[in-house]
Amino acid sequence: MLLNALSLLGYLLMLIGIAAFVITRTIVSPFLPTIVAQVVAFVLMLWARMEFGRRSFHLSADPTDDGLVTTGPYGLVRHPIYAAVCLFVWAAVLGSPSIQTALFALLVTAGAVMRILCEERSLLKRYPEYSGYSLKTKRMIPFVF
Repeated sequence: MLLNALSLLGYLLMLIGIAAFVITRTIVSPFLPTIVAQVVAFVLMLWARMEFGRRSFHLSADPTDDGLVTTGPYGLVRHPIYAAVCLFVWAAVLGSPSIQTALFALLVTAGAVMRILCEERSLLKRYPEYSGYSLKTKRMIPFVF
């Protein structure tokens, strides 16, 4: 119950941060490095979603029953969709650098990390093999975190 509540809070933080970028019109930028990073983030998100297959999206930390996905982008990082979202918003900060946009990106990142930690606890319970997978695959940034 607490795990699901924390996961929902993480989701809300992400939504609020992204909405703040949209409202302030800082989510996209004509700055070429921002465009490139956001296109990479979008492609990573699509690739991860396609690899994940027909599994449904859950608002809270509730793994699907269809097995653990460890191929495609999930072979590079355990949470490629959250990594893509964070890359997208931090690229937005690069395109519109300010304390305000950095705070928006921190909000999104904090929400993503909160959800990751909740989901990982649930994944460990549902899939014993997640323990070994987590030892060899980083969370969001290959070889780093």
